Amino acid sequence: MSKSHSPYTGVFAAVLTQIKNDLAPDLDRMAAHCKWLLANGCDGLAVLGTTGEANSFGLKERIGIVDGLVERGVPAGVMMPGTGCCAVPDSVAASKAAIDAGAKGVLMLPPFYYKNNKDEGLFAAYSEVIQRIGDDKLKIYLYHFPQVSNVPISYNLIEMLLKTYPNTVVGMKDSSGDLENMAGAAERFPGFASFSGADDLMLPLLRRGGVGCITACANVVSPTLGEMYAGFVSKRPASELDTLNQKLIAMRQMIAKYPLAPSLKALVARNGKDNSWLRVRPPMVALSDGECQTLHAAFDVLAQPMAKAA
Repeated sequence: MSKSHSPYTGVFAAVLTQIKNDLAPDLDRMAAHCKWLLANGCDGLAVLGTTGEANSFGLKERIGIVDGLVERGVPAGVMMPGTGCCAVPDSVAASKAAIDAGAKGVLMLPPFYYKNNKDEGLFAAYSEVIQRIGDDKLKIYLYHFPQVSNVPISYNLIEMLLKTYPNTVVGMKDSSGDLENMAGAAERFPGFASFSGADDLMLPLLRRGGVGCITACANVVSPTLGEMYAGFVSKRPASELDTLNQKLIAMRQMIAKYPLAPSLKALVARNGKDNSWLRVRPPMVALSDGECQTLHAAFDVLAQPMAKAA
């Protein structure tokens, strides 16, 4: 197997972004949540991804969130900030700020407004970012989420990028829900770090050469994800790991009945007794009281003692 250039493996939470009444980021509460995640099963923090409502924040806000978390004691070296924007200069600015802050890698969507792009065009966009930053510290994890971006990352594009930038393009978060696609990337490109974007697919992906997960439900079930990852590494009996995974499958299916960010915020708000977590940025809408009650009841049945109050 080729040497991996990925500085990251394990369980990463797709971290929620706490919001104040004026819709500004609440960095104090967000930092406290980040520290709880790191103390409860997470190896790293994917801030400003889809679950973190990244594309509802402006470029200056996104840079300020990363810097603000570091200032509040969240280790930069465990953060994988989302830095993919529609415009190359914005992706450059966000990525450079992240690595300057101390992040060891960034999670980068392809430019996602224009559709039906050729791989050559997507390659050119990633190449421009890499060339303009010109820093060996830059490590890019591609973000494959075709259901949302409508811009898939093909094996052909991965191959093009690895051929030209083998020390910079080091992995991918695959949120397609397609195990064969994420496992195929791990198998086809030795040393390329394939992360599952779905909590329930981490275990089967690990068994086929993946390196971990970057997931939304980790915000509330990180202890179980951490236990499962550690159990896999330590060669815990497969049957025990499968039992843990069945819990995660049930939890993921239950939470996915609602939009992920509002539903997870509702759970963190209830578990931490802090209703300020319920806020989302438009165009997202918080869950209704009835939806929250139904979600909380289902969580209590499925998750306990999976997660305690953050």
